[in-house]
Amino acid sequence: MPKIVLLWTDAAMWLLVVAILVYAWFVRRDPDLAKTWRKVFREAPALASSVVLAFCLLVTALDSLHFRSALPPAPGLPNAPVAYDTRTRSVLDVLLTRLTETRESTYSEPLAYVGFVKESRSVGGQVERVAPRLAFGGVHLTDPEHQWAGDVTVRAVIGLVGGLVGAMLISALLVAAVARSSGASWSAQAGAIRRGETDTPWRAAIVTLAVMGVLIGATVSLALEYHVLGTDRTGNDVLYQALKSIRTAFVIGTLSTVATLPLAVTLGVMAGYFRGWVDEVIQYVYTVLSSVPNILLIAACVLMVQVYLDKHAELFETGVERADLKLFLLCAVLGLTGWAGLCRLLRGDTLKLRELEYVQAATAFGVSSWRIMARHIFPNVAHLMLINTVLDFSALILYEAVLSYVGVGVDPSMNSFGGMINLARSEMIRDPIVWWSFAAAFAFMVSLVLAANLFADGVRDAFDPRARAFKPRLLQLKKKPA
Repeated sequence: MPKIVLLWTDAAMWLLVVAILVYAWFVRRDPDLAKTWRKVFREAPALASSVVLAFCLLVTALDSLHFRSALPPAPGLPNAPVAYDTRTRSVLDVLLTRLTETRESTYSEPLAYVGFVKESRSVGGQVERVAPRLAFGGVHLTDPEHQWAGDVTVRAVIGLVGGLVGAMLISALLVAAVARSSGASWSAQAGAIRRGETDTPWRAAIVTLAVMGVLIGATVSLALEYHVLGTDRTGNDVLYQALKSIRTAFVIGTLSTVATLPLAVTLGVMAGYFRGWVDEVIQYVYTVLSSVPNILLIAACVLMVQVYLDKHAELFETGVERADLKLFLLCAVLGLTGWAGLCRLLRGDTLKLRELEYVQAATAFGVSSWRIMARHIFPNVAHLMLINTVLDFSALILYEAVLSYVGVGVDPSMNSFGGMINLARSEMIRDPIVWWSFAAAFAFMVSLVLAANLFADGVRDAFDPRARAFKPRLLQLKKKPA
């Protein structure tokens, strides 16, 4: 049996998943809140981006289940204690075993069957510079010069068809679920979705599923025999690094945002409600904090964390545990240094809310200040907290890339978009240029950030009355399935 390893960020992410499920249950029991969330998903960009974010969340969940494999017993010692592998792996690592076991010697271009760096070899008595065959990429080809193009095309087409079929099956299940909830037949519901006549733009979600299915199917089919995005300087698969970086980005975006909430909400509501010297002290604190350059403050905190980890190496059984704790502490540092903006926003709204009639009535009846803040103030500023949380998610992902680029981000042994861009810095100035590592990190990071931004726009439009700008949709007068 493998040994389950619970990392700090694993525990935090699964607790966050549980919190999301509890919140979803609460939304279902609250008609007004459920109606607001339905407005979020009535925007096609928000619904389509939620599909992309759901896929990234799935990758993050698979990469947050870690274990250490049990080693076979030593010969002649059948009753010896079980020893475990020094490597800590995740479920995602098991699924991507093919990518981790096909390590090349150095650079190779995407879908290549020869190395990128040429070697000197004797050909016909003369020394020539030739590109060597890869150890794994395209090794099944006996005549690669003539077989490569056809093999890549066939595998890509098979993957496209397979991915499209998988997406169609998921879409059929989605249509069935929507038809069951609305009481319509499957065919009638499918026709309404195809014509875009439903309140929720399910057609956008199905198109997004189809595009993702095609891309994933083609990638899986080609990855069985090739390095789809090439390899880096040490021969590691770039696609594997990009997929592993999704978890790092999600952890940074979610945990750092959640870490800002306790201080921002508590101090912001207190400053707006109590006013007087309490307001002045809190304003002074976040004004001083905002005047310090964030990069310098975060760099100083991260370096102190690094010194502590270096001096207490005996606390960790593996390097993965050490790198994970550094990531967890980086999230805490980002949260403890980034609460000033939300605090200022909540203070301003609380100043207005405390003057409303129902708050004044509660005060006149002798209700305590803390009870008023908990029952009357906080529920009316919760939408600002939610909007700020979603908007800051994408900003913190970009922030991690900047921090890793300057060398004060996540541990170098942990895959991240910033780390990939940092390593690609020297590759982009060499001749010939090695472009695929940077391009892969850029494409994955932009896709994740764009999806988060589109979803954040939908949340802001639904929850903030001042930002609502829903586009009217023309529906036929006769009743259509929901």
